[in-house]
Amino acid sequence: MNIKVVRGNPTPEELAAALAVVRVRAAAATAPPPGAPGPRDAWSDPSRVAAHRVPRPGPAAWARTYWPG
Repeated sequence: MNIKVVRGNPTPEELAAALAVVRVRAAAATAPPPGAPGPRDAWSDPSRVAAHRVPRPGPAAWARTYWPG
């Protein structure tokens, strides 16, 4: 990131304070909002279960509900 002073002659302390504010604002803009759920792991993802073939109803459907194939 390049910062350019257009007007004035800031002291190093003023420039450091301004950059600190810019960095905090940028970090806050990319952070998730408080109370937002975290990322889901693959184990609890419902699409993992839905990726398999659903058995067709029929006389042996009860036996095929647990063992796909």
